[in-house]
Amino acid sequence: MASKLLLITVFILDLIAFGLAVAAEQRRSIARVVPDSDQYYSHCVYNSDIATGYGVGAFLFLLVSQILIMVASRCFCCGKPLSPGGSRACAVVLFIICWVFFFIAEVCLLAGSVENAYHTKYRTIYNVDNPPSCEMVRKGVFAAGAAFIFFTAIISEFYYINYSSAREKFQPYGGGETGVGLGTYK
Repeated sequence: MASKLLLITVFILDLIAFGLAVAAEQRRSIARVVPDSDQYYSHCVYNSDIATGYGVGAFLFLLVSQILIMVASRCFCCGKPLSPGGSRACAVVLFIICWVFFFIAEVCLLAGSVENAYHTKYRTIYNVDNPPSCEMVRKGVFAAGAAFIFFTAIISEFYYINYSSAREKFQPYGGGETGVGLGTYK
C-alpha cells in the first residue's frame, strides 16, 4: 500500500509550489521608462521584485516534492524488483513523464526568476528615438511553470501509487513451497 503520509506531504508541497508560481506570475516586475530630473536622460524603473522570491520558492518546494517521491520509490532503479504487469508498465511510463514535466516546470520557474531579477538600467539621451531597453519577464512564464507543477503533482502521485502496487505484488522466483519432506523420489 502506498504511504498515505507521503502522498499527503507531497500533495501539500506541490500545492504550495503551485500557489507560489501563480503568485509569481501575478507579481512579476513591470518596468517603465522615467526621465531624470534634468530631462536629459531616461532610465528604467521597476516595481516590486517579489516574484523572484516566489519563483525560487516554488522551484524549491517542487524540488523537495520530487526528491521525496524519488527517495520513497528508490528512483525506480534501486531496491527490490517489481512484479511484472500493468502496474509496473504504468509506473515506468509515469516515471518518465513525471521527470519530463518536472524538468519543464523547473526550467520555467528558474528562467522566470532569473529574468525577473535582471533589471537593466541603461541610460540614453532623452530626445533620441531609442528609449532604454527595460527587460521584463514575458507574461506566462511563471504560469507555464505553475501548469507543469500541476501536471507533475498529478503524475508523480499516480507514479508512486503504481510503483507501490507493483512492489507489493512481487513474488520472488521459487518463493513458494520447496517440496522438502513431501515424499521421496526413487
